[in-house]
Amino acid sequence: MNSIDVCLSPELIHLYDLKDKIVVVTDVLRATSTMVTAFAHGAEQIIPLSSLDECREMKQKGFITAGERNGEKVEGFDKGNSPFEFMTDDIEGSKIAFTTTNGTLAINKASTAGEILIGAFLNLSAVTDYLKQKNQSVLVLCAGWKGKVNLEDTLYAGAIVEGLKKTHKPDCDAPLVAQHLYSNAKPDPIKFSFRLLPLQPPE
Repeated sequence: MNSIDVCLSPELIHLYDLKDKIVVVTDVLRATSTMVTAFAHGAEQIIPLSSLDECREMKQKGFITAGERNGEKVEGFDKGNSPFEFMTDDIEGSKIAFTTTNGTLAINKASTAGEILIGAFLNLSAVTDYLKQKNQSVLVLCAGWKGKVNLEDTLYAGAIVEGLKKTHKPDCDAPLVAQHLYSNAKPDPIKFSFRLLPLQPPE
C-alpha cells in the first residue's frame, strides 16, 4: 500500500523526500482556491512565482499580474488574491502570473516532486479521485502562514487523508493529527474553525 504524509509548513519540507511522490499543495485562504477558480473560468495558464519582480516582468509578456503580500493586493497588479476576482470575462483564455505570501512559495518549494497538484476544498473530490487512480505515495504540503501552521490548510490535509484511508497508509503522526482534526470539523468546518479563533462566525 502506498503512503500518505502531511507537511504542516513549507519550513519543514526539507525533511521529506519528494522524489516519485505526488505533492498536493494547499493554501485554502486563498491562493489555491483562487487558482482553482481561475481554471474553472477558463484560464489557460497560471505561473506561480515567488517574487514580486518576477511577476511584474510577466506583464510585458501579456500575462495578467495577480497576487498579494500580507493579505493585501499588490499595488500596480491587475488582480489580488480573491477567487471572486477570477470569475470575470477577462479570465477566459488568459495567462496569469501569480505570486502570494505563502501559496506560490510552497508550490515552488515542491518543485522536485514527481507531480504537483493544487488542492482546495473546491476541488477536493477531483483531487482524491485522481490520487486513488495513481499508484504513488502522496504528500500534502500545507502553505500555512509565514512558516507557521494554520488551521484551514491542516483541515484540508485531513480531508485528503480521510479520502485516501483505504488506499494509502499514514507515514507518520502528522497525517493522523490532520485526519483527527478534520473528523471533528467535518460536520460544520466553518463553525469549527471560528470556534477555535478569537472571532465570531459570520451571521
